[in-house]
Amino acid sequence: MAGIDITGVSTAYPNGVRAVDGLDLRVADGELFALLGPSGCGKTTLLRTIAGLEQPSAGVITIGARDVTRLPPGRRGVAMVFQDYALFPHMTVAENIAYPLRVRRASKARQREAAAEVAAGLGLSALLDRRPGQLSGGQQQRAALGRAVAASADVLLLDEPLSNLDARLRLEARAFLKRLQHDLALTTVFVTHDQAEALALADRIAVMEAGRIRQSGTPREVFQRPADTFVANFIGSTPMNLVEAEVRGGRVECAGAALPGPPDLADGTRVVVGVRPEYLAPADEGITGRVVAVENLGVSSLVTLDCPDGTPISLTVPEQEEPALGTALTVDAAPGRLLFYDADDGRLLGG
Repeated sequence: MAGIDITGVSTAYPNGVRAVDGLDLRVADGELFALLGPSGCGKTTLLRTIAGLEQPSAGVITIGARDVTRLPPGRRGVAMVFQDYALFPHMTVAENIAYPLRVRRASKARQREAAAEVAAGLGLSALLDRRPGQLSGGQQQRAALGRAVAASADVLLLDEPLSNLDARLRLEARAFLKRLQHDLALTTVFVTHDQAEALALADRIAVMEAGRIRQSGTPREVFQRPADTFVANFIGSTPMNLVEAEVRGGRVECAGAALPGPPDLADGTRVVVGVRPEYLAPADEGITGRVVAVENLGVSSLVTLDCPDGTPISLTVPEQEEPALGTALTVDAAPGRLLFYDADDGRLLGG
């Protein structure tokens, strides 16, 4: 078993900055887990702390049944792939992949055997004699992954491994990485600021901000029911509509319309109504606005409405069903898709 347990971990620097702040987290054995958040949220610091490249100011980290909090990186049973791949430029692909075995003083025959075996699984067999400078970005990424796999570690740590690839190659690498992790059943933690990448790859996601976890859950849970307005704003290729509203007679007055509201809130309560553009559609009743923008997304379009009170509302519509600019359009949410957040602290109401 190689699950990761992080208990009360903090990382504070002499200038007073707390990059990680009293964090608790469990990564299950064999799980592909994403640490997601904006730059400076502490996700890379947490990854480096798991790896042993940084020491926590407080807290405990266990991998499997071992307390590794004070162990050096080489004794933790982890392998790490960095954002820039960090391949040795003077070594061939075969030598780079076999390097962990070389450090352990394995025989040259064993090194060659391991390099050939790993390369075959990564589609690198024809490139074993090349050096990193002769490889494309995607091939370098696979070589770095191959070196990590050859290390036979209990845990694989990935620091934004796809960020240096172009858009098309990133999609191919995503599918490859997910298949590889599934085949190896290796506990994997990866850092990314790309929410689409996290949603596509991860079994579970932790959304971080200011050194803390704002929400942890499956991609579906995090996408459909963000725990607060920060997560709602961060997750989704098109941001969630978040509109200030007030409860009146069991309904919420929102963007010039009265919508069904949470039944347990008193009149006058201020809330933020949240609904994803994907969950809005043209309707006979609901929120009405004037179409001010239509953005082509390929198989769909993002339509922006300007409501009577000045509130912008966005929805997605299928291709070739785009309304004309300047026309009035009424939209409503799919059943159960309206979310309500506390206007003061941004937390999801009703859990």
